[in-house]
Amino acid sequence: MLTPFLTTHRIFKYFASILISTALCTQAVQAEDTNRVNFADNVQAKAMAQRLQEKEGIAVADTLALLQKAELLPQVVQAVKPPKTRGVRNWDTYRNRFVEPYRIRKGVEFWNENAGILKEAEARYGVPQEVIVAIIGVETIYGQHIGNYRVLDSLATLAFAYPEGQKDRSEFFLNELEAFIALCNKTHLDALEAKGSYAGAIGLGQFMPSSWIAYAVDGDADGIVDLFNSRKDAIFSVANFLKVHGWETGKATRVLVDIQHADNLTELLAPDIVPTFTPAVLHEKGVKLTGQALPDEKLALIELVRGEAETAYVAGGQNFYVVTRYNRSSFYANAVLELSEALRLRKRMAN
Repeated sequence: MLTPFLTTHRIFKYFASILISTALCTQAVQAEDTNRVNFADNVQAKAMAQRLQEKEGIAVADTLALLQKAELLPQVVQAVKPPKTRGVRNWDTYRNRFVEPYRIRKGVEFWNENAGILKEAEARYGVPQEVIVAIIGVETIYGQHIGNYRVLDSLATLAFAYPEGQKDRSEFFLNELEAFIALCNKTHLDALEAKGSYAGAIGLGQFMPSSWIAYAVDGDADGIVDLFNSRKDAIFSVANFLKVHGWETGKATRVLVDIQHADNLTELLAPDIVPTFTPAVLHEKGVKLTGQALPDEKLALIELVRGEAETAYVAGGQNFYVVTRYNRSSFYANAVLELSEALRLRKRMAN
């Protein structure tokens, strides 16, 4: 039998635990409420709703009701902020994230599992199978990481709460939010369920909503474009994107080079990723090509900064430039193309 003191003590502890739990719950609710910004009150949101009604026939009230359910995601705001201390750009570090054994092994498996689809896509669009596989590998590790952020929340956050103190890209995300709502209205996608990257990219190939609308393909001809679950749709869509952006069958992607003298580097690097120089001109200016390129095709000298190590260079052709339309980064394009080469080599060795 408990003494009165122990009984009173236990009752006190019981009620104290309730008070603490209540306080914690209240804090959690308050924290959650901070994410409950009513984006529908934003002037730009109302203008977007009006445009969607005029262009897509979506009632203004429906768009605003949807935006009322969108949440502000502080982690997304943080993700687009520049780092407090800028590191030195390093191609070796970037490369090691994507051209690595696991991604190569899983890429060959993906290629073998979808060999017929990839062969058909290459025949239709002229894009090599290994390049298609490499893009899906870099973007999502062949569908393993398609993103856990609700697309509506990500795009609304970046459209209406883009962080200050850096280049303002809110208009870009506002356009993508508008495209996403239009896309969901036209397709099977549920605007309250679809998930993607923190920036709103969706599916195996991480298409932004506007790219889904413009370039996605119903590869399996089932009447539905599904970049989440249909590998054929995803593969054909990636190939179509590259073809529409100017992929030229038989043209160079990247060509290894030997810099024989560096007195013309400033001039050669000035066009950045835009193919500008013929192989003959590059040779005249001290750049020897150690790979294949057609005599009349244009190339760009690509600089691959390696931190404190010696800078590396590669020549990028028209198709290198096309890959940068997927992600406007020379590091990205070179990683995709190196991965594609590694995939092709591993597949040949296995056969």
